[in-house]
Amino acid sequence: MATEIKVPALGESVTEATVARWLKQPGDTVALDDPLVELETDKVTLEINAPAAGTLIEIVVPESSNVGVGAVLGLIGEGAAKPAPAAAKPAPAAAKPAPAAPAPKPAAPASNGADVLARSGPAVRKAVADSVVDASKIAATGKDGRLTKTDIASAAAKPAAPAPQTPREPGAREERVRMTRLRKRIAERLKEAQNTAAMLTTFNEVDMTEVMALRERYRDSFEKAHGVKLGFMSIFAKACIVALKEIPAANAEIDGDDIVYKNHYDVGIAVGTEQGLVVPVVRDADLLSFAEIEKRVADLGRRARDGKLALEELSGGTFTITNGGVYGSLLSTPILNPPQSAILGMHKIEKRPHVIGDKIEARPMMYLALSYDHRIIDGREAVTFLVRVKECIEDPQRMLFGV
Repeated sequence: MATEIKVPALGESVTEATVARWLKQPGDTVALDDPLVELETDKVTLEINAPAAGTLIEIVVPESSNVGVGAVLGLIGEGAAKPAPAAAKPAPAAAKPAPAAPAPKPAAPASNGADVLARSGPAVRKAVADSVVDASKIAATGKDGRLTKTDIASAAAKPAAPAPQTPREPGAREERVRMTRLRKRIAERLKEAQNTAAMLTTFNEVDMTEVMALRERYRDSFEKAHGVKLGFMSIFAKACIVALKEIPAANAEIDGDDIVYKNHYDVGIAVGTEQGLVVPVVRDADLLSFAEIEKRVADLGRRARDGKLALEELSGGTFTITNGGVYGSLLSTPILNPPQSAILGMHKIEKRPHVIGDKIEARPMMYLALSYDHRIIDGREAVTFLVRVKECIEDPQRMLFGV
């Protein structure tokens, strides 16, 4: 009896997926829980494992097809695959008689060019030999069809015909590739943010001297104690939580005619993958230590790049942080992650002249950008939020003492 391979529940609000790739082919032997097929949803790529051991006997839904929850993807039969019957060898073909040798072709008559040269004088023949012109292609204007030096000079002055260009193969100029379901969903959400939110961005710059010195001072002991490196993300996440508590509208969302203020701080961390941008969420980041945040961020980032995130890890965030600086971005205007009302953009750290007291010093500086929904966050609140983040980064002790 065959076992059906079915599409499992895909998570809240996800009812359809696309068959991205079959990892096994009909006739392949599979063990229980072997990965069989990859399904692509508008959020993640899921691997469907074998519900039983046996042989994949049929693929019901081919690649690039859309399927709903509960649809049958393929069938697994019992036992190992049967070897394919050996193909019968064709009988040797009867020997064919060797074809008769073709009759020799008569020799071609002498070219007109040779005749013309024969009639022309030795000076003309030497001029033809010294040039690169074919005598048979020169119009003879001399007496009795003889060539003249003027004929040779005129023929040599004519430009050679251009070599014919090899036409470009069809499709070589462009390539058409079907959009993945994830890429389509990213496009829809970004356009939704532009169409619905009154989006605005405010900027500031932060001196990273103190934070970098702090990381350097405790780098080895932190990693030894917690088994993870001390990065910038946990520090910025904690600084944003300080600012979110002071400016609650930045941790809110619009639902119809209501504003929903969140009393929890689930911070989304944007991660770039080969499939597209995903934003896994660090739940209750305000209750976590710096080390716990670093561990969560490292784990989510690794599984995002491997396509191993669960759907519930990509939903429910209240605020997002994106770091374009890892790719070298100096400044950008991040787009909101709906239905959130704010997103912080980090950028490349670069030494720039900075006024300290009455002196100009080269300091490691980072531009910060806060994009926000002006429908519920006023300009004063947005600027205050970014200034508070700046203060926490430039003086990290503030976060320890809550000032």
